[in-house]
Amino acid sequence: MDTEAQHVERDRSSSPETRGSRQEEGSRSTRFSLRRAGLLGVGCGVLLLVVSHFVVQPFLIPSTSMQPALEVGDRVLVNKLAYRFGAGPHRGDVVVFDGTGSFLREAPEENAVAGLVRGAAAAVGLAEPAETDFVKRVIGVGGDRVVCCDRTGRLEVNGVPVDEIYVHVGDAPSRVPFDVVVPRDALFVLGDHRSRSRDSRDHLGEPGGGMVPLDKVVGRADWIGWPLGRWTALEPAAAFDAVPAPAPGGTHG
Repeated sequence: MDTEAQHVERDRSSSPETRGSRQEEGSRSTRFSLRRAGLLGVGCGVLLLVVSHFVVQPFLIPSTSMQPALEVGDRVLVNKLAYRFGAGPHRGDVVVFDGTGSFLREAPEENAVAGLVRGAAAAVGLAEPAETDFVKRVIGVGGDRVVCCDRTGRLEVNGVPVDEIYVHVGDAPSRVPFDVVVPRDALFVLGDHRSRSRDSRDHLGEPGGGMVPLDKVVGRADWIGWPLGRWTALEPAAAFDAVPAPAPGGTHG
């Protein structure tokens, strides 16, 4: 048996040159794996932003204005395709909208870089939405006459009293009386926690009358996606089932 040859082979395999070659190959393999993981992460991030922009966007609830349906810290999933193909918002829908021009005169100024970072984080539900974004419940659609309140303290839509079972316990439908006709291309919206919600009622005397233009609606909040213990679908309120279609000119009642 040629033991000397075996020793030579072992010596070659453990030589500094061989070890260096293996280390370099391992380093290249590690760099390749990290680069691939980085590209995969970027690709997933881009895909998530695209889906968030066009299909479904998580929206972080920042206030108590929609209690009890929505709590602070809930992430609702906003269906951006709900109204894209001819269907419009219905009474009882919970919608997210851009309040610029209706709830706000103009968008607050923001540092461009900070705004980009915040916008990206908000798009995936990791940060509070922009100050111009609001979530409210649709009470009146185009042509509806919305009145508050009737003799029993209930809100009326097109002459029909509405039992608003979704309103926060202890809240009145509204402590501010109003009688409005909703323009054909707009919505009248209120928060469920009426005593803590700044909504269409607070802008009745301003330009636009607190109405939200349809083209400012981002989408319909369909689900609570987080926290997991609150996962549920947000069903449209059945309180408006008996409300008739608006009369011409909104002259019901």
